[in-house]
Amino acid sequence: MNTPQPLNENQPIGIFDSGVGGLSILESIRQTLPNEQLIYVADAAHAPYGNQTDQQIIDHSLRVCRFLLDQNVKAIVVACNTATTIAISTIRAIASIPVIGVEPAIKPAVEQSKTGVVGVLATAGTLQSTQFEKLSNLYGRTAEGHSVELITQPCNGLVERVEAGDLNGPVVTQLLEQHLQPLLDRNVDTLVLGCTHYPFLIETITQITGSTVSIIHPGEAVAKQVERRLESESQLSPTHNQTPIQFFSSQANKTYRLRFESLLKQSITLNAL
Repeated sequence: MNTPQPLNENQPIGIFDSGVGGLSILESIRQTLPNEQLIYVADAAHAPYGNQTDQQIIDHSLRVCRFLLDQNVKAIVVACNTATTIAISTIRAIASIPVIGVEPAIKPAVEQSKTGVVGVLATAGTLQSTQFEKLSNLYGRTAEGHSVELITQPCNGLVERVEAGDLNGPVVTQLLEQHLQPLLDRNVDTLVLGCTHYPFLIETITQITGSTVSIIHPGEAVAKQVERRLESESQLSPTHNQTPIQFFSSQANKTYRLRFESLLKQSITLNAL
């Protein structure tokens, strides 16, 4: 790995996920911080992370982060719930720059819920993690001290459908119905999307849940945290960025590029990682 250059406010922010899900976080960061240059990495050759061992997830995450450090990024956003819960402490141990993770937005969901029944959709890896247990224990009560019922639902298959570009077809709709019905049967009024892939399914989710269930995903919160961290380090870019976002993938074929373009609704250049 190259010796990192001294930080300055014009260096890019690095964002990575196992696939295209982190593009939902990238969009929030781009809207909140339009002055910033961004680099996005999809480790598509190893997606999804949620089905792998902790050590495999750590190894994949470190490899991507070392690449981003070689690009002299001034911050790294781990735009993957599974990588955040399992690998972020290891990433922070090798990086001397801010490393911001993403986690299920339990706190705002609890604050918003009127019935005290909150559903969480996430991968099995996220739900089984120590970090998720800590979040549940920390925010599983309202400000008044009332207990909140957190109903978790592991969502096998959804990441793969988003990676395949299937956002509203019969297969993904059937999967969502299977995953959501147990939550609806328990009368959840707030739904946490605990995976960065899931915001791309909001339209289909809403068709199933109806308008009475509020849906929360962490994109805006992550973008605000990035802003706060860079501001505290005096690293916010002062001028509007004119450099196109750089996209990298460990699976950089035409099919995958078209998937990026479909989700982002723009043409891009996808570089090989």
